[in-house]
Amino acid sequence: MAFHEVRFPDNISRGARGGPERRTQIVELASGAEERNASWANSRRRYDVAYGIRRADDLAAVVAFFEARNGRLHGFRFKDWADFKSCLPSQPVAPADQSIGTGNGSATQFQLAKRYTSGAQSWTRTITKPVAGTVSIALNGVPQASGWSVSTATGLVTFTTAPAAGVVITAGFDFDVPVRFDTDALDVTLDLERLGSITSIPLLEIRT
Repeated sequence: MAFHEVRFPDNISRGARGGPERRTQIVELASGAEERNASWANSRRRYDVAYGIRRADDLAAVVAFFEARNGRLHGFRFKDWADFKSCLPSQPVAPADQSIGTGNGSATQFQLAKRYTSGAQSWTRTITKPVAGTVSIALNGVPQASGWSVSTATGLVTFTTAPAAGVVITAGFDFDVPVRFDTDALDVTLDLERLGSITSIPLLEIRT
C-alpha cells in the first residue's frame, strides 16, 4: 500500500458529510452510574462524499479516482471544508495561529499541530498533510520569511538553525486530511436520464 499525494476533487468534497469520531467504552453499573473509558487517545474522521455528486461528470470523476486508488488500498488527501485551516473559518491564516513548540537551542524539527480548546480542556491534533504554499512560521511572534522548510508529506518543519532556548515557534497553514476509501465496491445506479448516483461513498481517516 502507499499514500498518493493527490487530493480528492474539491467540488465534490464540498458537499460531503462527516466529521470526527471517538471510541468510548461505557459500562453501566447496577446502581445506574456509569464508568467510561476512552479506547482511542485521538479522534478519527469519517466522511461520506456521495452527497457531493451533482452531475454525471462528478460521478465519472469519483469512479476514476476510486479505480486509481485501487479501492481501499491507497490513501489520499481530502479537504474537510468544515475544518481545513489553523484558524477560525472566518479568519485569514496567520503565522501566530498555532504553537508548535518551544526552542531549546538544539532541536531543528517541529511537527505542525492544531489545538482544539473548550473551557479548561484541550486536545492537540497532529497535522501531517499541510497544503503546499500555505504554511507560515513565526518565532516569538515575528514572521520568518526564510531559514526553515516544511514537508507537505509529513508536516515536519525543519529550521536551518535551531531556535534559541525559550523561543516560541508558531505556525499558520491550510491542511488536508489523510484518508482512504472505506469500501472496495461502488454501487452505481443509473436513472432514465443516465445521470447516475451512488448511495454511499465512505472515507476513513488514516494514520500516516
